[in-house]
Amino acid sequence: MTWQKVVDVADLEVGAPALAELDEPVCIVRVDDDTVYAVHDVCSHQYYELHEGWVEDATIECALHGSMFDLRTGQPDSLPAVRPIPTYATKIADGAVWVDIEQQTNDASVPRH
Repeated sequence: MTWQKVVDVADLEVGAPALAELDEPVCIVRVDDDTVYAVHDVCSHQYYELHEGWVEDATIECALHGSMFDLRTGQPDSLPAVRPIPTYATKIADGAVWVDIEQQTNDASVPRH
């Protein structure tokens, strides 16, 4: 496992997606004081960056065509997306958000468009 610090928790607003450039582009979302999710930043329907979208509870909506994804599982919750997006291990430690993209938490394929 290779944990990488991506942002200080204080700099990540609840409900505001952020981009982390690791070996793959990763969308980081803080949904409450103690919970942060990391998903692949590219929508599985058509190439568009998810950090440009909107968050409600534990769901992110792609700003291009409105596909919605569960941040916990990567599963699409609405059309036009039908394929899940990768989700990654996250933790909060020492006042920062850490992500390990080598530890994918579902079996979704990385979107390639």
